[in-house]
Amino acid sequence: MLTRIVLVGLVCSSLAPSVEACGPGRGYGRRRHPRKLTPLAYKQYIPNVAEKTLGASGRYEGKITRNSERFKELTPNYNPDIIFKDEENTGADRLMTQRCKDKLNSLAISVMNQWPGVKLRVTEGWDEDGHHSEESLHYEGRAVDITTSDRDRTKYGMLARLAVEAGFDWVYYESKAHIHCSVKAENSVAAKSGGCFPAEARVSLEDGGSKSVKDLKPGDRVLGADDEGNLVYSDFVMFLDKADAVKRVFYVIETREPRRRLPLTAAHLLFAGEQEGAPPRATYASEVRPGQLVYITDGDGDGSRLQPAEVEKVYLEEMAGSYAPLTVQGNLVINQVLASCYAVLEQHSLAHWAFAPVRMSYAAKSLFAPRDPLMVNSTVQENGVHWYSSALYQIGTWVLDSAALHPLGMTLDSS
Repeated sequence: MLTRIVLVGLVCSSLAPSVEACGPGRGYGRRRHPRKLTPLAYKQYIPNVAEKTLGASGRYEGKITRNSERFKELTPNYNPDIIFKDEENTGADRLMTQRCKDKLNSLAISVMNQWPGVKLRVTEGWDEDGHHSEESLHYEGRAVDITTSDRDRTKYGMLARLAVEAGFDWVYYESKAHIHCSVKAENSVAAKSGGCFPAEARVSLEDGGSKSVKDLKPGDRVLGADDEGNLVYSDFVMFLDKADAVKRVFYVIETREPRRRLPLTAAHLLFAGEQEGAPPRATYASEVRPGQLVYITDGDGDGSRLQPAEVEKVYLEEMAGSYAPLTVQGNLVINQVLASCYAVLEQHSLAHWAFAPVRMSYAAKSLFAPRDPLMVNSTVQENGVHWYSSALYQIGTWVLDSAALHPLGMTLDSS
């Protein structure tokens, strides 16, 4: 049965890109044209915060030596498409955390696509000799200094941009001779970024009340929107990810009057537009910017309607709990802001198709036992990412280009 559902999900994934829109309102989830990439300027860094802060690669966690217990956190990178300078002749530059390795390998592909015949070159990786400043992330295998194999400095601004696109958590055009890139620690709360809301985020119910997202039960009728953008009530099916005891870093999207404040993880999708009247699209929370429009309700329950509201500011905040609810409609109004139920893949329509087997399974069970909690609750995973979400994510890494997935990916272990 599990194999059959996964295969159906794969078929849905292969079909979904041909769907122009699926979700609230015409044009939601529409595929974007490829973006024109802008090179970084000399001394520019992205994101525009200090490297060892929450919004970038996070705090320094201590030097790793060959004799330390944490040395097992490092893995060698033997990618033949990357040139390692290795001036120490010890192989140290090849050692790095798995996260750093994944982003570096992704960047290597981008470099070859951008400049045929040119490879990525690593001049500095893990440092065991104390050649960098105090508390450098090179000492943890979380940072690399890079150039192109032809050492053409006119390429370095674009190389930095490609590193941003590859998913490095902090990229700095540090010197005329190299680009510096770093990543979050493997155990970093901020690195675990599926698509979730904090425990106390609230949803509106059909009976006129509201409840915290953590208290949702299968069959609860929660407020969402239909394909035309009309507010409707939809069954809550299950949690795609649920973690009661964790703390995570959330992007907080805050609007001007009327005030709304929605926290959600970096890879979660929110419907946002550039200007009133223009079709909104599903956008990662980490890419929402002040001045964009999100869609809010002007009240709770019956009689409320959707209206655009301008984003005033976006900031990071650590909060308790992590919950990713799935509804039949594929979206929900949470903290009076309309959001997708999906994450990691920036195509709401594709994700909605891929989860069709789950919705059909829920509908079938509800038909035979509409009020039997034991039947309905069998689709709920008590803690962690639901197996179907994990399977789809794994399939996505096989069949989709890496650029189609959010660079932070998703956590497969919420404990």
